[in-house]
Amino acid sequence: MFKRLCVLLLTMSFFAFMFSCKQTAQVQGIELDVSFSDSELSDNLMTDMICTWKTTSSFVKMTQDLHVYVHFWHGVNMLLQADYVPEAPTSTWEPDQEYTFTQRVYFPPFIDEFDPDFKGEETLRMSVGFYSPYDRSGENKQPVLDEKLKVVPPPLDTPEIIYEQGWYDREIDPESYLKQWRWAAQEARCIIDNPHRDALLVIRGGVNLEAAPGQKIMFKINDLMLDEFVAAESYFEKAYNIKKEMLGEGEEFTLTIASDKSFVPAKLFPDSTDERELGLQISFVYFR
Repeated sequence: MFKRLCVLLLTMSFFAFMFSCKQTAQVQGIELDVSFSDSELSDNLMTDMICTWKTTSSFVKMTQDLHVYVHFWHGVNMLLQADYVPEAPTSTWEPDQEYTFTQRVYFPPFIDEFDPDFKGEETLRMSVGFYSPYDRSGENKQPVLDEKLKVVPPPLDTPEIIYEQGWYDREIDPESYLKQWRWAAQEARCIIDNPHRDALLVIRGGVNLEAAPGQKIMFKINDLMLDEFVAAESYFEKAYNIKKEMLGEGEEFTLTIASDKSFVPAKLFPDSTDERELGLQISFVYFR
């Protein structure tokens, strides 16, 4: 039942960076090249974004350490925000140097292939620049790059993930770290198409450290334990290279997400009327 709802493989080795964006900076003496580890971008895709900053001889040293904003816009809506802090503080940057930063980004599903006006691809606008973390007004942004990206639907053979048992409805909060998630009960299962090859599995989620301190999280593929850990922070992201032998010979396999503790918010927090038994939050499961 190969469809294309939830997951895509990001190989751990880089492809030749066939897709890139480059524009002369609006900040004097700085050029920026952005490339991706996938030559073709699609929605529901996890890929590595490589930012290469090049200072020229006319570069004027910065007096403070700036952060980098990276925003991806679909029309008037911000689809993805991938801000970061340069590994080399910007106050240490020198003329005629190169500074590279790589991070994994996830383009969530947003393309509606059933839209009568859909022409086979969509356009995202990527804007990148500097900002000061100490200025909350948002007026101190220094734009460096503004480019349009072509985005297509994922391949038809992308494995489908079905949230089968132990899941609650999707919740959305643009102001939260996870943006969107499903609460799982103490144990929840996904049924996933078996691609009969090695694949990458990424699970992003969160725990309530106040309600369930020291909560142990367990991931299983079929009957095999993949991992178990105690989340040290409220949010986690785990990535696993899955060998095809672990998936079995069937056309589908089961991913089980469980925890050793659950809680009912209404029994812990006086202002809550939530009577659900909750284990942990899962923002997304990515597999291909």
